[in-house]
Amino acid sequence: MASESGTTTAAAASSAEPGSDRAARQPVANGELNAWRRGFTPQAEIWNGRLAMLGLSVGLATLLLVRLFGGSPS
Repeated sequence: MASESGTTTAAAASSAEPGSDRAARQPVANGELNAWRRGFTPQAEIWNGRLAMLGLSVGLATLLLVRLFGGSPS
């Protein structure tokens, strides 16, 4: 009997989560996504991802150029 109430509670909790996610999300205007905002905001996370990919690309390009053209002349 106790296991039945536990599964019912788990099922009720999992069915309540998608509704609470929709209530917490708010639409963001397209122009606002590119805004430079500080703090833990969606805009900051977007810029963080962009700058991380830029850094990774520059690092890989530098490594490739050094390996191709920077070898010792022996």
